[in-house]
Amino acid sequence: MQEMRKTYIALQLGGWLLYIILAIVTNMLQGQLVTIAMLFQYLIAYLVGVLSSHLYRNLIIKLRWTELRLLPLIPRVMVGSVSFAFLFQLLYVIANWLFFGSESYNFVEIAIQILNWTVLFVLWSVIYFAFHFFQRYKSEEIKNLTWEAHKNEVELNKLKSQLNPHFIFNSMNTIRALIDEDPVKAKKSVTQLSNLLRNTLLMGRKKTVPFSEEWQLVQDYVDLEKKRYEERLHFEADIDQRAMKFEVPGMIVQTMVENSIKHGIAHLPEGGEIKLKVEVKDGELHVCIVNPGKLGSDQKYIDKRTGFGVINTRQRLNLLYGEDADFQLRNGENETVETYIKIPNKTLSI
Repeated sequence: MQEMRKTYIALQLGGWLLYIILAIVTNMLQGQLVTIAMLFQYLIAYLVGVLSSHLYRNLIIKLRWTELRLLPLIPRVMVGSVSFAFLFQLLYVIANWLFFGSESYNFVEIAIQILNWTVLFVLWSVIYFAFHFFQRYKSEEIKNLTWEAHKNEVELNKLKSQLNPHFIFNSMNTIRALIDEDPVKAKKSVTQLSNLLRNTLLMGRKKTVPFSEEWQLVQDYVDLEKKRYEERLHFEADIDQRAMKFEVPGMIVQTMVENSIKHGIAHLPEGGEIKLKVEVKDGELHVCIVNPGKLGSDQKYIDKRTGFGVINTRQRLNLLYGEDADFQLRNGENETVETYIKIPNKTLSI
């Protein structure tokens, strides 16, 4: 509000000064001699213009014309411009009479001057309302963007809050399967799980984390799952070291590795291999996870088969990066399924 008031004062004083300068230059180009008395008259016109247009602005604010649409605003502006043109002329004549004494005016001359002032006030109104509407539009746009960012923040936090219970549930299932089979491994797995949970709780407070932290989470999770699947689970990773400082959404890769194990290994008696490849290309992070299996051609079938992990990942990437991120689930070579994620290197707006 204070900034807008300063802008108004600067435009008000500067605009009328520009008009007076243009009037003086025009008279000089027409061959008129600019005298001290004429300059004083221009000074009077400047002061009267600032005063009368400021009163006009106060009337606009009081009558709340800035809240009107264009069609009902036009006749009000025309009436206001004519009215304040009369006021301008009256104040100008009175000021000249006080300083220079009586001066003869004829009706035609007064009518022409009032017409000129009317045009001037119409122009002033156009500039004033255009500036105000632009400011209001910008304010509404900022308000909408703020609301959208807040909505996205709430949605993102909701999605992140879903990750921990889902992760805990799957990890507890792994430990439960080990309790009767190998109590020692089960005990060690509980310790690993507590470390994982500590990391995921810390990650939940951030929009993104360095990939080095995400990679550690993936390794801990895979070690936990290896105790459950033993020889049935083989995990191979090819990590570009440049990716370690790259900011990624927390648990984004771990969730997809978990998804690959669930759908690519769990239902195969002989097990299989999960391959993870992470590289940096053109300032973007590219993650590819390959697991055994085959997707159906129906997208509904794909979503039903992959379930929570894929849906959550898609929504989080969309909220954080919009169209700059990419997520694909596709059939690869030799009866494999590829999960591909592209994450841009950009500052988040939420």
